[in-house]
Amino acid sequence: MFDESKCILCGDCLVRCKYVDYTQEEAVEQITALLEGQPADILSRCVDCVACNEYCPTGANPFDLICELQEKTGALPVPEFYSSAMDGIPSAVPSQVIQGDPGKPVLSLCIEETNIPTGTVDSQMFQGLTVVKGGEFFDYLGYIHIGKESPIRENASRFVDRLASLGAGEVVLVHPDCYAMLTYKVRDYGIDVPFRPVHVVQYMLEYLKRHQKSIAKLGVRAAYQRPCSSRYNPEIEAVLDELFDLIGTERVARKYDREDALCCGSGFRFISPDRAAQVRAMNLDDARDHGAQVIVSTCPACLRSFRKGCQERGIAPVFITELCQMALGEKPVPAQ
Repeated sequence: MFDESKCILCGDCLVRCKYVDYTQEEAVEQITALLEGQPADILSRCVDCVACNEYCPTGANPFDLICELQEKTGALPVPEFYSSAMDGIPSAVPSQVIQGDPGKPVLSLCIEETNIPTGTVDSQMFQGLTVVKGGEFFDYLGYIHIGKESPIRENASRFVDRLASLGAGEVVLVHPDCYAMLTYKVRDYGIDVPFRPVHVVQYMLEYLKRHQKSIAKLGVRAAYQRPCSSRYNPEIEAVLDELFDLIGTERVARKYDREDALCCGSGFRFISPDRAAQVRAMNLDDARDHGAQVIVSTCPACLRSFRKGCQERGIAPVFITELCQMALGEKPVPAQ
């Protein structure tokens, strides 16, 4: 939630933005216009990646203000078919609960089953977990990519209640949007979560620490594609670094990484296709030019967006669960 009392009108949030080229003075003018309810260029140029929240030195959360005003003004040119497709997700994706062992956590795939690599839930890491998937378990956070806050707010309680109805003490989230929703966004709405949300990276790290004798160090150089929703949970970066180190994966130092990460382009590909393609190419070229053999993401949508470009550049797209399965000998390591 935007906190105007914390905004010091420094403009840093928009100066650091990778998708506009405002000077410090222009950035301050943009923020001032937003605060005064005046037309602001950033509302139509923002790609809704949430990075400005992380860039803000005082924690004012400027993206939340931008997103609120995008919805209020309709400034973001979202095609009607894209908005309608988002609205149809809960009913379009069949839901299922596959019961596991009593007392074990729930593994939520959200609506991403078709984008998650085949065999993911068959890994020894997830044996005995109850698996849930489909529209009933959709987190709604993806609406930030089309400049809409209200569907997230209106459905947050329903999302929490559906997962809580499973009766598990822990729910492992494969989709980073789900984790961000349950650990960050619900606080904006005053919603309590009666179970422990666990990021799949944290869960796998804890599992692999208990089974270190089963790990074969991979010895691969990986570029990490950071999802937009992870801006809400920057603490996962350190967890990911620890996981990479444990399984012998070198995270290459590159231009578009960590706080300077670029969006995969998936969220705004229908709003500004040429721009999305350019950002995707910059991102993938950066990974290739810094010697990455694989590009790893914790977001299924990111890897779906990258598959063709990775193939063209000789880089293997790898989902984070696949990387851990490789270390356990469950999947082959890409040829180097």
